Amino acid sequence: MQAKHYLFPVIAVLIWAINTIVSKLAVGVIDPAAISFYRWLLAGVLLALVFARPVWKQRSVVKPYLGKLFVLGMLGMVMYQCLAYIAAQTTTATNMGILASMMPLLAVGLSVLVLKEAPTVGGVFGGIVSLLGLGYLLSHGDPAALIAHGAAVGDALMLLACLSYAGYGVLLKRWKIPLNNWHSLLIQVWCAVPVLFVYYLSQSAPPVTGAGLPLVLFAGIPASIVAPFLWMHGLAKLGPSRATTLMNLLPVFTVIIAMLFLGETLHSYDVIGGGVTLLGVLMVQTLKRPLRRATA
Repeated sequence: MQAKHYLFPVIAVLIWAINTIVSKLAVGVIDPAAISFYRWLLAGVLLALVFARPVWKQRSVVKPYLGKLFVLGMLGMVMYQCLAYIAAQTTTATNMGILASMMPLLAVGLSVLVLKEAPTVGGVFGGIVSLLGLGYLLSHGDPAALIAHGAAVGDALMLLACLSYAGYGVLLKRWKIPLNNWHSLLIQVWCAVPVLFVYYLSQSAPPVTGAGLPLVLFAGIPASIVAPFLWMHGLAKLGPSRATTLMNLLPVFTVIIAMLFLGETLHSYDVIGGGVTLLGVLMVQTLKRPLRRATA
């Protein structure tokens, strides 16, 4: 039975990996502003059909938390998604998948700063290992070039997107908003949609073509509704620790799909840098002993 429950979050991670490929396929087919807006508009309408009435009944509970829900919507639906779509124009899906694996590490770092959690052995040493791997990856195996010229624009934007989503997770944990996940998600989406609409208009309201429509549908339904449902089921059945570890499959799935369907080439620096980065993330997730106790 437990093996059965693992299937739900694994499928969720696979959907999110495919959505990374969708972000890359969107380049030249649909404007980042258009797919960002229509994706969350579609998801918001579908969620509202199911959850609008119970959320309205809880409006007295929701009202004091609207500001916080708005901030979460900006971080999770506006900044992360828009930055990721823009990043896809100048970086590979392989790099996007590997950079996304940094989110647990970034969340740990933000938790130390924001939640005042004690740093752990894995957080410190795993963070160092991950940064070394990331530097090797982003420099294409030449760290001196990274120091001299900096990271590519797309890679830097994707890293910023991951930092935004890590902040989303940390604030969600800190604020403990008394709503169930679906109700909270619905309000966050509808906080984000007006902002995304303004962004869409600022880009001269680019149209959705026939080629772009399937990308919007995938991003708006499987990636925004089906995958979160499967992930929440996995969290409930397996617990956060086991389920979160499965997120390490995201770069693996993304790289495989990118090679098969986008024709991307896996270079030695992808394997070495990505592998070292992932090793650091695994250290963060498994070595949870407080650093002070270890030092003592």
